[in-house]
Amino acid sequence: MEQKALAELTDEELLQEAKKMKSAAIMNGFLIGFLAGVIFYSVIKNTWGFLTIIPLFLIYKLVNQPKYKSEELKSMLKVRNLK
Repeated sequence: MEQKALAELTDEELLQEAKKMKSAAIMNGFLIGFLAGVIFYSVIKNTWGFLTIIPLFLIYKLVNQPKYKSEELKSMLKVRNLK
């Protein structure tokens, strides 16, 4: 969705998107930590290769995939006086 679609959401839908974003951030943090642990394990065991490269790629994809920019969602919540 684009910013235009974000502005067209109702108050309830906007609050649901904020909750989804918060829970997705927690899950992404857990997955990034787990994948960092896999990388750390592979470095300790001196095994370079897919065991190191694949988690690095997955971490990159998790960090760069937000559905909405958090600033846009926060500003929309502030404009509508929602929490």
